[in-house]
Amino acid sequence: MNEMSILQILLWSVVKVVVILFAFGMGVAALLTWIERKLPGFVQNRIGPNRANIGKYRFGGILHLVADSVKMLAKEDFIPNTPNRFLYVIGPFIAFVPPLLVFAVVPFGPPVGGHDPFRVSASGLGMLFLFAILSLGVYGSALGAWASNNKWSLLGGLRCSAQMVSYEVSMGLNLIGVFLIYGSVDLQAIVIAQGDTIGGLIPKWGIVTQPLAAVLFLTASIAANKRAPFDVAEAESELVAGYFTEYSSLKFGMYALSEFVEIVLVATVVTTLFLGGWQVPFVQGHTPLIIALQVCSFLAKTCFVIWLQMMIRWTFPRFRYDQIMKLGWRVMLPLSLANIAVTGIIVTIIDRA
Repeated sequence: MNEMSILQILLWSVVKVVVILFAFGMGVAALLTWIERKLPGFVQNRIGPNRANIGKYRFGGILHLVADSVKMLAKEDFIPNTPNRFLYVIGPFIAFVPPLLVFAVVPFGPPVGGHDPFRVSASGLGMLFLFAILSLGVYGSALGAWASNNKWSLLGGLRCSAQMVSYEVSMGLNLIGVFLIYGSVDLQAIVIAQGDTIGGLIPKWGIVTQPLAAVLFLTASIAANKRAPFDVAEAESELVAGYFTEYSSLKFGMYALSEFVEIVLVATVVTTLFLGGWQVPFVQGHTPLIIALQVCSFLAKTCFVIWLQMMIRWTFPRFRYDQIMKLGWRVMLPLSLANIAVTGIIVTIIDRA
């Protein structure tokens, strides 16, 4: 491999990082901060944000993205009187960076010519990498809450830690059935396996082969992301703002944006594992038109799951903390274990047939 080839590989890797991690991951997350307010306005038959404008042009309120950025930069970066200043400062970074990194193993399109142009990292340890990195996010919330030297933050951090750990257990268990059926933990291999059909008519998508796991995984993902109706870690009526009560300016912005990055991440992972990823039913081939169609299919499915999460956010009332814990340990955990047992029995029977 000559120097030019190495340079081309490095440049292509940089392009993929910029496009997938930053332009897509952060870009869509930033857009969701506006949609988060505009969609409930539509659902509740009100206007929603529309006051940020240039002259007489309001552009549907989309300029609130710019207004929010300016406000975050202009606000005072207040740091409370805490003996753990370093942990206080680093907390938002630990919460924000892990979900952004996980986009590196998500396949946004098919492999082409033995290469993976639509995935930053072609590692075969896709789901193992995902859980290893995402599990670090709990440290950002817990350390930031503890280092804030505030009782409301500490209570929010305790709730956040217990909730994230509880539901990450269900998240992992619900994927074992997927691994048993498709025989891999590599996300690209799982998507390719979903290109088959059952009886020549029904796509072998994860939501068909693992319907219970799909519902439980999405529920556990929303809970691990602390989204309503599971947002007791930052319940305004009880804990002011929860674990980031003492944060302001860009540090607060990083905590807030990390939630929206995880919304996008959950949508891409659910699409990859349960909705066939970039697969289009009964469409095969490697022509540029088909590849473009497959990438658009992945993005369309991702947008649908994002919309679904938003609608759940504005449909269900907030659960009590004890209800959240009971749902995680007494309902979702037994169902996840039962799903593994049933899947294992069925796979064994099929293999022996």
